[in-house]
Amino acid sequence: MTADTSGSTTPPAGRAARRRSATRTRTRGQKIRRVLLWSLLAVVVALGGGAWWTYSHLNGNIQSVDLDQAIGDNRPQKVVEGAQNVLVIGSDSRAGENSDLDGGSTVAGARSDTTLLIHIPAGRSKATAVSIPRDTLITRPDCKDEKGKTIPGQKRAMMNSVYALAGPACVVNTVEQMSGVRVDHFVEVDFAGFKNLVDALGGVTVKLDKPINGSKGGIKLDAGEHKLNGTDSLKFVRTRKGYADGSDLGRIGLQQKFMTAMLSEIKKQDALGNPARLYKLADAGTKSLTTDSELASLTKLSDFAKSMKGVDPETMETIMLPVAYDKIDPNRVIAAEPNATQLWEALRKDEKIPASAKKSPAKAG
Repeated sequence: MTADTSGSTTPPAGRAARRRSATRTRTRGQKIRRVLLWSLLAVVVALGGGAWWTYSHLNGNIQSVDLDQAIGDNRPQKVVEGAQNVLVIGSDSRAGENSDLDGGSTVAGARSDTTLLIHIPAGRSKATAVSIPRDTLITRPDCKDEKGKTIPGQKRAMMNSVYALAGPACVVNTVEQMSGVRVDHFVEVDFAGFKNLVDALGGVTVKLDKPINGSKGGIKLDAGEHKLNGTDSLKFVRTRKGYADGSDLGRIGLQQKFMTAMLSEIKKQDALGNPARLYKLADAGTKSLTTDSELASLTKLSDFAKSMKGVDPETMETIMLPVAYDKIDPNRVIAAEPNATQLWEALRKDEKIPASAKKSPAKAG
């Protein structure tokens, strides 16, 4: 080290150069780290934003109805805690995306094309699905429509007219009053939602023990296995003429067959365990979905679906409400007694359904 005239010391030129080089290296390293850090933050924000958009998007698809507010206090008490009763309503609304499906341009309004009460016992290891024929004559209670207007009750009203008059909450109220069974949740899916859900699955395979001969605008299938896309699946579950005796009772058999096949397909694909598949199904399913307010979020629907994972579709029991042909109008049916009362009592108490409660005097031919 050498001294200058002021008495200060000056490092050798080589050492100063090394310091300048080290400073530049640190500066470059800091810049790289900052770039990597901000890049990482950008990715995290993007992923988080994407997840939030996905959740918000799917949540926004779901419409809901507050059953307690819509129905009031006139509801059956829940008898067995842990058991669940879910009413599934298939609407034939022709609004929006539904207008081009299955003759939509020639049919106005909306009805409950399918009414299905699914009972899941407290153990949640099996389930029973009870179909209520759309042509069943029932006593409709007083209901409020979606605008809050009271619609007086009616005796000998047709089951599928209830939805058209006062919406899904009135369907829930009607089923509760006729059965004495507390409905915990309801799920309504329209034509478009059903079609999109089947297509998101890649189709559903059904097995027929007898052919469907089809009719104008209907579907024609031989006996045996068939993989159906969304459009053909919709025709399948709505088929009446050309199968069995051509009545609504015959159609119920096809609907129950399809429901079991669809649930089996979802389980086979492990849809609940595959995020990409689950999103595709959720997006398709929620677009045309209405539920009670207690299920009206992606989180609540997901939690409920996970709680049902123990239910094996292959062991699901499918029953039609026991009905008899009406003596005044043979084109309509009424609940057959004491069979129907025995069925509702077993579901209400979460007990085994007696064989007599599964027999229907009116058959599908």
